[in-house]
Amino acid sequence: MRKLKIKTGDTVRVIAGDHKGQEGKVQKVLIDKNKAIVEGVNTISKHEKPSAANPQGGIVKKEAPIHISNLSLIDKNGETTRVGYREEDGKKVRFSKKSNEVI
Repeated sequence: MRKLKIKTGDTVRVIAGDHKGQEGKVQKVLIDKNKAIVEGVNTISKHEKPSAANPQGGIVKKEAPIHISNLSLIDKNGETTRVGYREEDGKKVRFSKKSNEVI
């Protein structure tokens, strides 16, 4: 299994594809597919049949997964950055390669 540098709760910007430039918070990371679901990005319309939970059925808008390679992490300064790892006080931490700050 691969280690991904983007985690749930990170703020990311789409750097390639139809939704280039959009930003959002990562809701879920699908490690086995190398994809992430980002809030407000890559929304699709899905037709749902009536069920006990949704008796009306109809068209529901929801976010579809987007590939990790099309996402870039945003640091505290609002800039896109790559992620590195280092050890501080015996703990492994992620840091911004652009500003060298701990994420």
